[in-house]
Amino acid sequence: MTNAIHILNASVLAAADFDQTVKSTQDIFERPADVQPASLNIALAYDNSRRQYNSTALLVQILKTRGQNDDKWITVVDVDLYVPVLTFVFGEAQFSGMAAIVSTHRLANQFYGLRRDDTLLLQRLGKEIIHELGHTFGLYHCRQFECVMRSSTYVEEIDLKRTTPCPACQDILRQ
Repeated sequence: MTNAIHILNASVLAAADFDQTVKSTQDIFERPADVQPASLNIALAYDNSRRQYNSTALLVQILKTRGQNDDKWITVVDVDLYVPVLTFVFGEAQFSGMAAIVSTHRLANQFYGLRRDDTLLLQRLGKEIIHELGHTFGLYHCRQFECVMRSSTYVEEIDLKRTTPCPACQDILRQ
């Protein structure tokens, strides 16, 4: 059984910015959650040809530093993430594992040339944290339109999702 969920902050956000996400995380996964500073060497994951950061390489770093307990660890970064087969990713998780990563880079309105909206950024980030943590708890992508576990290719799709899993995904979590 998982003991706790730790949100590791390697972003410019303040710990207080995660208050709502911590509450949602605790409610959905029925585990205590906290926010801690992260120590990643992000530069090790940089791909000069893409000008992006390999999220899998960052996951490996998280796993190496977190030990072998039953906790879940999700790190928040500000850099543009990718996996080799995709142009970019909002995040990546170790399926049924202990580690995940999410980036604010493409969640921020400024990336799209729009006016800064910190409230919207934090809503998007909260959904992506729940989504990636869902994968660490064994949830696959869902077909339900508003389920937080639905795959998102565009930030607008994140905006349309709810913060919570659909009833079917919630049932799987309870098992």
